[in-house]
Amino acid sequence: MNEFIFMKRTPKEIDLLIAERIRGIRRRRKISQKRLSEKSGVSLGSVKRFERYGEISLISLTKIAMALELEGELEELFAEAPFLSIEEIINEKN
Repeated sequence: MNEFIFMKRTPKEIDLLIAERIRGIRRRRKISQKRLSEKSGVSLGSVKRFERYGEISLISLTKIAMALELEGELEELFAEAPFLSIEEIINEKN
């Protein structure tokens, strides 16, 4: 049995992990939630909900990333996705 199956996170856990990372970056840059809301154009309620529960739309996450000058991180998301099979390699070439 594959030992990594037990290490997989749920979608909710991943969302919370991303929110925790963003909150940490915001705090170390000494930007309040209110200021992030103003800079990003995302409502203060949405910023608070995201940081607490990990819930946010993709467009709002993108706006927050841009406000924190992290858009490059989003642009690289899935850029280096590994092939999972030989079939995928063949399919990419077709």
